[in-house]
Amino acid sequence: MSKSRSSISRLLTDWPHDIAVAGAFLTRLPFRPKGLVARAAGMDALAHAARAFPVIGLLVGGIAGGALWLATRADIYTLPSVIIGLIVAALITGALHEDGLADLADGMGARSRERRLEIMRDSRIGAYGVLALIFSITLKAALLAGLPWPGLAWAAMVGAAVLSRAVMPLCMLVLPPARADGLGQGAGRPDGLVVAQSLGLGIVVAIALFGWAMGLAAIVAALLAFVIVGWLARSRLGGYTGDVLGALQQVAEVFILIVVGAILP
Repeated sequence: MSKSRSSISRLLTDWPHDIAVAGAFLTRLPFRPKGLVARAAGMDALAHAARAFPVIGLLVGGIAGGALWLATRADIYTLPSVIIGLIVAALITGALHEDGLADLADGMGARSRERRLEIMRDSRIGAYGVLALIFSITLKAALLAGLPWPGLAWAAMVGAAVLSRAVMPLCMLVLPPARADGLGQGAGRPDGLVVAQSLGLGIVVAIALFGWAMGLAAIVAALLAFVIVGWLARSRLGGYTGDVLGALQQVAEVFILIVVGAILP
Protein backbone atom coordinates (compact mmCIF):
# COMPACT_ATOMS: atom_id res chain seq x y z
CA MET A 1 0.00 0.00 0.00
CA SER A 2 2.77 2.44 0.91
CA LYS A 3 4.54 1.75 -2.39
CA SER A 4 1.31 2.40 -4.29
CA ARG A 5 0.78 5.67 -2.40
CA SER A 6 4.35 6.70 -3.11
CA SER A 7 3.86 6.07 -6.84
CA ILE A 8 0.62 8.07 -6.89
CA SER A 9 2.24 10.89 -4.92
CA ARG A 10 5.13 11.03 -7.37
CA LEU A 11 2.71 10.96 -10.28
CA LEU A 12 0.93 14.03 -8.93
CA THR A 13 3.75 16.05 -7.37
CA ASP A 14 6.84 15.54 -9.54
CA TRP A 15 5.57 17.39 -12.61
CA PRO A 16 7.45 20.67 -11.96
CA HIS A 17 10.72 18.77 -11.54
CA ASP A 18 10.08 16.58 -14.57
CA ILE A 19 9.24 19.60 -16.72
CA ALA A 20 12.47 21.26 -15.57
CA VAL A 21 14.52 18.13 -16.35
CA ALA A 22 12.90 17.71 -19.77
CA GLY A 23 13.37 21.41 -20.51
CA ALA A 24 17.03 21.30 -19.53
CA PHE A 25 17.65 18.41 -21.93
CA LEU A 26 15.46 19.47 -24.86
CA THR A 27 15.94 23.25 -24.93
CA ARG A 28 18.47 25.98 -24.30
CA LEU A 29 16.06 27.80 -22.00
CA PRO A 30 17.27 28.45 -18.42
CA PHE A 31 15.60 25.48 -16.73
CA ARG A 32 17.25 24.68 -13.40
CA PRO A 33 15.86 21.39 -12.04
CA LYS A 34 16.63 20.83 -8.38
CA GLY A 35 19.63 18.58 -7.95
CA LEU A 36 20.58 18.69 -11.64
CA VAL A 37 23.92 20.48 -11.62
CA ALA A 38 25.17 19.13 -14.94
CA ARG A 39 23.65 17.61 -18.04
CA ALA A 40 25.24 14.21 -17.46
CA ALA A 41 24.37 14.22 -13.75
CA GLY A 42 20.66 14.12 -14.45
CA MET A 43 20.64 11.33 -17.04
CA ASP A 44 19.01 8.88 -14.64
CA ALA A 45 16.11 11.31 -14.15
CA LEU A 46 15.35 11.61 -17.85
CA ALA A 47 13.40 8.36 -18.22
CA HIS A 48 10.74 9.50 -15.73
CA ALA A 49 10.84 13.10 -16.96
CA ALA A 50 10.09 11.90 -20.51
CA ARG A 51 6.38 12.24 -19.71
CA ALA A 52 6.95 16.01 -19.80
CA PHE A 53 8.33 16.02 -23.35
CA PRO A 54 4.95 17.14 -24.80
CA VAL A 55 4.87 20.02 -22.30
CA ILE A 56 8.20 21.21 -23.66
CA GLY A 57 6.77 20.82 -27.15
CA LEU A 58 3.87 23.04 -26.12
CA LEU A 59 6.32 25.67 -24.90
CA VAL A 60 8.55 25.52 -27.99
CA GLY A 61 5.63 25.41 -30.41
CA GLY A 62 3.78 28.18 -28.60
CA ILE A 63 6.73 30.57 -28.71
CA ALA A 64 7.69 29.71 -32.29
CA GLY A 65 4.08 29.83 -33.44
CA GLY A 66 3.68 33.14 -31.66
CA ALA A 67 6.67 34.54 -33.57
CA LEU A 68 5.07 33.34 -36.82
CA TRP A 69 1.75 34.95 -35.94
CA LEU A 70 3.37 38.25 -34.91
CA ALA A 71 5.33 38.34 -38.17
CA THR A 72 2.13 37.94 -40.19
CA ARG A 73 0.49 40.69 -38.11
CA ALA A 74 3.40 42.93 -39.09
CA ASP A 75 2.40 42.37 -42.74
CA ILE A 76 5.41 40.20 -43.50
CA TYR A 77 4.72 37.73 -46.28
CA THR A 78 3.59 34.27 -45.24
CA LEU A 79 6.70 32.27 -46.17
CA PRO A 80 9.17 34.63 -44.43
CA SER A 81 6.86 34.62 -41.39
CA VAL A 82 6.96 30.82 -41.32
CA ILE A 83 10.74 30.85 -41.63
CA ILE A 84 10.93 33.26 -38.68
CA GLY A 85 8.87 30.80 -36.63
CA LEU A 86 11.15 27.89 -37.61
CA ILE A 87 14.24 29.93 -36.73
CA VAL A 88 12.82 30.73 -33.29
CA ALA A 89 12.08 27.04 -32.69
CA ALA A 90 15.64 26.08 -33.66
CA LEU A 91 17.08 28.77 -31.38
CA ILE A 92 15.01 27.56 -28.42
CA THR A 93 16.13 23.95 -28.84
CA GLY A 94 19.67 24.70 -29.99
CA ALA A 95 18.77 22.80 -33.20
CA LEU A 96 19.07 19.64 -31.10
CA HIS A 97 16.56 17.62 -33.10
CA GLU A 98 17.79 18.88 -36.46
CA ASP A 99 21.27 17.73 -35.47
CA GLY A 100 19.88 14.28 -34.69
CA LEU A 101 18.18 14.05 -38.08
CA ALA A 102 21.37 15.04 -39.88
CA ASP A 103 23.49 12.57 -37.90
CA LEU A 104 21.08 9.70 -38.51
CA ALA A 105 20.93 10.45 -42.24
CA ASP A 106 24.73 10.51 -42.45
CA GLY A 107 25.03 7.25 -40.53
CA MET A 108 22.62 5.39 -42.77
CA GLY A 109 25.07 5.64 -45.65
CA ALA A 110 27.61 3.32 -44.00
CA ARG A 111 27.73 -0.44 -44.54
CA SER A 112 28.21 -1.76 -40.99
CA ARG A 113 26.40 -1.03 -37.72
CA GLU A 114 29.64 -0.04 -36.00
CA ARG A 115 30.55 2.39 -38.76
CA ARG A 116 27.05 3.92 -38.71
CA LEU A 117 27.28 4.59 -34.98
CA GLU A 118 30.78 5.99 -35.41
CA ILE A 119 29.64 8.41 -38.13
CA MET A 120 26.65 9.51 -36.05
CA ARG A 121 28.96 10.40 -33.18
CA ASP A 122 31.13 12.56 -35.47
CA SER A 123 30.32 16.26 -35.07
CA ARG A 124 30.88 16.91 -38.77
CA ILE A 125 27.95 16.83 -41.17
CA GLY A 126 27.97 15.02 -44.52
CA ALA A 127 26.01 15.21 -47.74
CA TYR A 128 23.16 12.99 -46.53
CA GLY A 129 22.78 15.09 -43.40
CA VAL A 130 22.70 18.33 -45.37
CA LEU A 131 20.09 16.96 -47.76
CA ALA A 132 17.95 15.63 -44.90
CA LEU A 133 17.90 19.07 -43.27
CA ILE A 134 17.14 20.81 -46.56
CA PHE A 135 14.25 18.48 -47.31
CA SER A 136 12.86 18.65 -43.76
CA ILE A 137 13.03 22.42 -43.37
CA THR A 138 11.75 23.05 -46.90
CA LEU A 139 8.81 20.72 -46.40
CA LYS A 140 7.87 22.28 -43.07
CA ALA A 141 8.14 25.81 -44.44
CA ALA A 142 6.12 25.00 -47.55
CA LEU A 143 3.42 23.12 -45.64
CA LEU A 144 2.99 25.84 -43.01
CA ALA A 145 3.03 28.61 -45.61
CA GLY A 146 0.35 26.77 -47.58
CA LEU A 147 -2.16 26.87 -44.73
CA PRO A 148 -4.95 29.38 -45.43
CA TRP A 149 -4.72 31.59 -42.32
CA PRO A 150 -2.13 32.44 -39.64
CA GLY A 151 -4.19 31.02 -36.77
CA LEU A 152 -4.15 27.58 -38.36
CA ALA A 153 -0.42 27.84 -39.01
CA TRP A 154 0.08 28.63 -35.31
CA ALA A 155 -2.09 25.67 -34.29
CA ALA A 156 -0.27 23.37 -36.72
CA MET A 157 3.13 24.44 -35.41
CA VAL A 158 2.06 23.93 -31.79
CA GLY A 159 0.30 20.63 -32.43
CA ALA A 160 3.21 19.22 -34.43
CA ALA A 161 5.71 20.30 -31.76
CA VAL A 162 3.68 18.58 -29.01
CA LEU A 163 2.76 15.36 -30.81
CA SER A 164 6.24 14.83 -32.27
CA ARG A 165 7.70 14.91 -28.76
CA ALA A 166 4.89 12.79 -27.31
CA VAL A 167 6.09 9.75 -29.29
CA MET A 168 9.73 10.06 -28.21
CA PRO A 169 9.21 8.22 -24.87
CA LEU A 170 7.49 5.41 -26.81
CA CYS A 171 10.70 4.98 -28.79
CA MET A 172 12.70 4.88 -25.55
CA LEU A 173 10.41 2.16 -24.21
CA VAL A 174 10.14 -0.09 -27.26
CA LEU A 175 13.72 0.05 -28.55
CA PRO A 176 16.86 -0.93 -26.63
CA PRO A 177 19.81 1.48 -26.45
CA ALA A 178 22.05 1.09 -29.50
CA ARG A 179 25.23 1.83 -27.52
CA ALA A 180 26.65 0.73 -24.20
CA ASP A 181 27.13 4.41 -23.41
CA GLY A 182 25.44 7.63 -24.47
CA LEU A 183 21.95 9.00 -23.89
CA GLY A 184 20.07 5.78 -24.63
CA GLN A 185 21.96 3.81 -22.00
CA GLY A 186 22.30 6.60 -19.45
CA ALA A 187 18.69 7.78 -19.51
CA GLY A 188 17.24 4.34 -18.86
CA ARG A 189 13.90 3.06 -20.08
CA PRO A 190 10.66 4.86 -19.15
CA ASP A 191 7.88 2.65 -17.83
CA GLY A 192 4.50 2.20 -19.46
CA LEU A 193 2.83 4.80 -17.25
CA VAL A 194 5.32 7.48 -18.32
CA VAL A 195 4.73 6.65 -21.98
CA ALA A 196 0.96 6.62 -21.49
CA GLN A 197 1.06 10.07 -19.88
CA SER A 198 3.20 11.44 -22.70
CA LEU A 199 0.94 10.04 -25.40
CA GLY A 200 -2.14 11.11 -23.49
CA LEU A 201 -0.96 14.71 -23.32
CA GLY A 202 -0.17 14.66 -27.03
CA ILE A 203 -3.60 13.29 -27.89
CA VAL A 204 -5.42 15.85 -25.74
CA VAL A 205 -3.52 18.77 -27.27
CA ALA A 206 -3.96 17.47 -30.83
CA ILE A 207 -7.72 17.08 -30.47
CA ALA A 208 -8.04 20.44 -28.70
CA LEU A 209 -6.18 22.23 -31.49
CA PHE A 210 -7.36 20.33 -34.56
CA GLY A 211 -10.70 18.79 -33.64
CA TRP A 212 -11.48 15.08 -33.68
CA ALA A 213 -10.96 14.18 -37.35
CA MET A 214 -7.79 16.16 -38.00
CA GLY A 215 -6.49 15.47 -34.49
CA LEU A 216 -6.82 11.70 -34.86
CA ALA A 217 -5.20 11.86 -38.30
CA ALA A 218 -2.28 13.81 -36.82
CA ILE A 219 -1.90 11.21 -34.06
CA VAL A 220 -1.78 8.43 -36.67
CA ALA A 221 0.84 10.41 -38.60
CA ALA A 222 3.03 10.73 -35.50
CA LEU A 223 2.73 7.00 -34.78
CA LEU A 224 3.57 6.21 -38.41
CA ALA A 225 6.73 8.30 -38.09
CA PHE A 226 7.62 6.32 -34.97
CA VAL A 227 7.12 3.01 -36.80
CA ILE A 228 9.31 4.07 -39.74
CA VAL A 229 12.12 5.67 -37.74
CA GLY A 230 11.94 2.95 -35.09
CA TRP A 231 12.18 0.19 -37.69
CA LEU A 232 15.12 1.93 -39.34
CA ALA A 233 16.91 2.39 -36.01
CA ARG A 234 16.31 -1.22 -34.94
CA SER A 235 17.34 -2.76 -38.25
CA ARG A 236 20.34 -0.53 -38.98
CA LEU A 237 21.60 0.42 -35.50
CA GLY A 238 20.22 -2.23 -33.18
CA GLY A 239 18.31 0.31 -31.11
CA TYR A 240 17.91 4.00 -30.42
CA THR A 241 20.31 6.83 -29.62
CA GLY A 242 19.78 10.49 -28.83
CA ASP A 243 20.14 11.18 -32.55
CA VAL A 244 17.36 8.70 -33.31
CA LEU A 245 15.04 10.55 -30.91
CA GLY A 246 15.88 13.85 -32.59
CA ALA A 247 15.29 12.39 -36.04
CA LEU A 248 11.97 10.93 -34.89
CA GLN A 249 10.84 14.33 -33.67
CA GLN A 250 11.68 15.97 -36.99
CA VAL A 251 10.12 13.25 -39.16
CA ALA A 252 6.98 13.22 -37.01
CA GLU A 253 6.63 16.99 -37.38
CA VAL A 254 6.78 16.71 -41.16
CA PHE A 255 4.26 13.84 -41.23
CA ILE A 256 1.85 15.74 -38.97
CA LEU A 257 2.04 18.89 -41.09
CA ILE A 258 1.46 16.85 -44.27
CA VAL A 259 -1.69 15.37 -42.76
CA VAL A 260 -2.96 18.72 -41.50
CA GLY A 261 -2.48 20.27 -44.94
CA ALA A 262 -3.96 17.30 -46.77
CA ILE A 263 -7.28 17.04 -44.92
CA LEU A 264 -8.18 20.72 -44.81
CA PRO A 265 -11.62 21.34 -46.34
